[in-house]
Amino acid sequence: MDNQQQFDEAYFDKVFTLFSKELEASGAPLPSVSIMAERDNDPYSVLVSTIISLRTKDSVTLEASRRLLSRFPDVDSLADADPEEIAELIKPAGFYRRKGEQLKRIATILRDEYDSSIPPDMDRIMALPGVGIKTASLVLNLGFGIDAICVDCHVHQIANRMGWVSTKTPEETEKALREILPRRFWIPLNELLVRYGQHVCLPVSPYCSRCPMAEECARKGVTRSR
Repeated sequence: MDNQQQFDEAYFDKVFTLFSKELEASGAPLPSVSIMAERDNDPYSVLVSTIISLRTKDSVTLEASRRLLSRFPDVDSLADADPEEIAELIKPAGFYRRKGEQLKRIATILRDEYDSSIPPDMDRIMALPGVGIKTASLVLNLGFGIDAICVDCHVHQIANRMGWVSTKTPEETEKALREILPRRFWIPLNELLVRYGQHVCLPVSPYCSRCPMAEECARKGVTRSR
């Protein structure tokens, strides 16, 4: 059975429904960036919290984002901030000093070139210092409601593990998913698979016994499970 037949809209409806039910039953929390997006519903909060989240645990990201956004609630205030103060506010996020400098530079560009707003455009967001396709996609998704596929390590791993794609990098996965994933799943994909990858489909020794799609999973790369 080829991908077009196997991974159709009905299949993905089933995956999203069953994964969501499993996560709700287990009480798995939302990813930190989703929490910030739900609370503030603006691209600035999504951009800031996503940058903080890189190489950082969710619990640290959430508290660091709240501290920073409370002190610097908009682009203008962040552009005027001292990078050292930014770094102290987001500490102990990974690479917090580097991120302090990065956030300052980004805010300055947004103030000077985009009238203190974030452009709803993939290429322009990715042109900001240190911003990659994952961050840009999340800003479009959660900040603007624009369809984009955001692929992080969890999405990349689960998509390959289940046999949806056969790719080497998240960038390749994003392109491959565009070919098979119906557009209405693009925005919710990241939040769902991040939660699922954190609580069920773990990188090492996943809880296959808890997965409602276990019988239909290719289990590529799985050598040990629970």
